[in-house]
Amino acid sequence: MKDKVRIQPLASASGEEVHEPISRKGFLSLTGRYAAIGAVSGLVLKSSQEVLGQNAKKAVSPPVRVPAKSEDPIVLEKWKSENDQQSGPTPTPLPPGSRVGYAVVGLGHLSLEEILPALEMCKKSKLTALVSGSPEKMKKVAAQYGVKSESCYSYETYDQLKNNPEVDVIYIVLPNGLHREYVVRGAKAGKHILCEKPMANTAAECKDMIAACNQANVKLMVAYRIQYQPHNRKLREILQKKEFGTTKVVEASNCQSTANPDHWRHKIKLAGGGVLPDIGLYCLNTTRFVLGEEPTEVFAYQYSTPGDPLFKEVEEFVSWQMRFPSGVIASCVSNYDVHESRRYRVLSEKGWLNLDKAYAYKGQELTRAKADGKMELHETIGIAEKNQFATEIDHFSDCVINDKKPFTPGEEGLQDHIIMEAIYQSAREGRPVKITSEATNASLHGPEPEME
Repeated sequence: MKDKVRIQPLASASGEEVHEPISRKGFLSLTGRYAAIGAVSGLVLKSSQEVLGQNAKKAVSPPVRVPAKSEDPIVLEKWKSENDQQSGPTPTPLPPGSRVGYAVVGLGHLSLEEILPALEMCKKSKLTALVSGSPEKMKKVAAQYGVKSESCYSYETYDQLKNNPEVDVIYIVLPNGLHREYVVRGAKAGKHILCEKPMANTAAECKDMIAACNQANVKLMVAYRIQYQPHNRKLREILQKKEFGTTKVVEASNCQSTANPDHWRHKIKLAGGGVLPDIGLYCLNTTRFVLGEEPTEVFAYQYSTPGDPLFKEVEEFVSWQMRFPSGVIASCVSNYDVHESRRYRVLSEKGWLNLDKAYAYKGQELTRAKADGKMELHETIGIAEKNQFATEIDHFSDCVINDKKPFTPGEEGLQDHIIMEAIYQSAREGRPVKITSEATNASLHGPEPEME
């Protein structure tokens, strides 16, 4: 609401008096005019500060509790009723000198559009170095984010990161086919490793990466941001509590439209495959995550449009089913040449859960439905969004600070590659393929992340 100020009765040059309320802006514009009138009439007009300050009150601090530990949030006085959605705790960023330093390797779309901005939002992490094959691009990015010139490296000087004490973690954001090399080299440099997904091109490469990090005694985490995203975690919690009874079916779809046949995602040596390891992986990994179990068998189909230059080396479309020990069947589909669709639905005995934009960077919408007599109740579960990249990065920083196993370690990435290789085999041979891994879902994860 605009502030209103009442002018004390004042005779104008025409003998009129001013009584009507006016806005603050209007009042300030009139003071000059009335000052001139006052000078002619011999009257004195009070200054705007005098009039507006008459009712000013002294500023006081509301009740507050300030914990001694820096990681505990300041607790402010309560002001919302229980009838409204409650706010989360106040942010508790670590002092800049206590945050974990990251070197980001690769300055493509994901780094420039998502990861570097996310590091600015982190509470336990900070950007301290860059690695790129483009000196011109890196110079600009370094200036934008305050990275020192001596902390900018080429792929040839990458190994010199070992001499930079400000770098604790190397974040690998390169094409899939380069992950193994730069993870192994980074581990030898004595740095902890956060690696984008898919973890590599093959399960064998994943094993090499895990072994290299174990040998160097550094931590390895795969950046499965969905497993740290609030809506997906809430859906998982509902399934764990069996609020709708036994889960029976999962229907998952992650599709988009691509346009550049020269992009690395369409080159088999750099991508390791087509739509499956790129975006189909989200259907695979998220289904395993929310169900909390591992598939025992897969059955798949694969297709590419003949003559389309986008799909000379990699597949356009993969559809597959996964059978789980509990009896759940997951039906998944991923396509590189249809309008964007990123969603999954879980069907249970007493209702269903649906997550739209499930695998997107933002915009998730979680709904559920169940019967109530003659009615079917539909409910949207409102959850505050968080930056998925900042959340996963800070989880890894917490693991580094407190010497904990990451929730999504290298073994989690390896499991996905074992399953994807079975999916490709099934599509080639036209038959169901058993999953050879005997890992349990619990054994593949570290402790649950601390989520606010």
